[in-house]
Amino acid sequence: MYWSLITGMALAGAVTALPRLDSRQGNGQVKYAGVNIAGFDFGCATNGNCNITAAYPPLQSLGGPDGAGQMQHFARDDGMNMLGGTLDQTNTGKYDQLVQACLATGAYCVIDIHNYARWDNQIIGQGGPSNEQFVSLWTQLASKYASQQKIVFGIMNEPHDVPDINKWADTVQAVVTAIRGVAKSQMILIPGNDWTSAQQFPTKSGPALLKVKNPDGSTDGLIFDVHKYLDSDNSGTHTECVTDNISSAFSPLADWLRANKRQAINSETGGGNTASCQKYLCQQIQFLNQNSDVYLGYIGWSAGAFDPRTYELSEVPSRNGNSWTDSSLVKACLARKAS
Repeated sequence: MYWSLITGMALAGAVTALPRLDSRQGNGQVKYAGVNIAGFDFGCATNGNCNITAAYPPLQSLGGPDGAGQMQHFARDDGMNMLGGTLDQTNTGKYDQLVQACLATGAYCVIDIHNYARWDNQIIGQGGPSNEQFVSLWTQLASKYASQQKIVFGIMNEPHDVPDINKWADTVQAVVTAIRGVAKSQMILIPGNDWTSAQQFPTKSGPALLKVKNPDGSTDGLIFDVHKYLDSDNSGTHTECVTDNISSAFSPLADWLRANKRQAINSETGGGNTASCQKYLCQQIQFLNQNSDVYLGYIGWSAGAFDPRTYELSEVPSRNGNSWTDSSLVKACLARKAS
């Protein structure tokens, strides 16, 4: 649950036709793997206060790092197929440059609103921005990308301290209904409370969010969105990892998903470029691969506009001419083939 904001983009694979669920475990590999491309989200705090002048677009054309080149590298060299990345027309045009750069890789591209279900510390639909305002935002985004089957809509990054999970489920339902009014088949990521914790999801958010449906009553393309870090306090702020999260989070969640015939994606996880994180993150990803009937994939946090010299969880590759070299954690755990 790293503090970044407003919107994000990620790199991942096919999603419109989801596999039929049954009692068997997966086939040994999740469908989607990728890395978040951060930068446009910089400037927002976890209470929803935002300074948009702090955004640092990961695009050379806008004065930032070569996010487009990073995405091409992750897709071409690392076998990734999913990448994770408001509405003023000028700003939207700038953000769309990143979206188009992501789509040009052939990957599936996740767009997520990255302000923790709140604005100025007031929660959407519960004293803050109204459901109608949030629906309007998503209607505009979904309309813009309705023809792009490789766009994935991530409704909200890491809601937390939401007092009424049932009201939040109503907010999510309103957004799903609005998106489906213009974008019929793209995947939609459904976030819970508690920083969308994979550990808390089966008992705290999941039961309420099970009622969120498509207008036709189905749940096709509605995927639960979960996060989990591996450091001592699950904050994603330490370079050392202490757990693989299997027994405490991903195994119980897998059982719950099977029982309810649903699927999830771990859209944010990561650690330092250290031996402990290589050990535990690789174990966590191996478990997701072994349970690919209910886990669609994982997306690491984060590449993009972070400074790899100072950011603890950097997954920014280094560039030498036309070649890229991954960070040690990406190379060991997140990449799907050797670069």
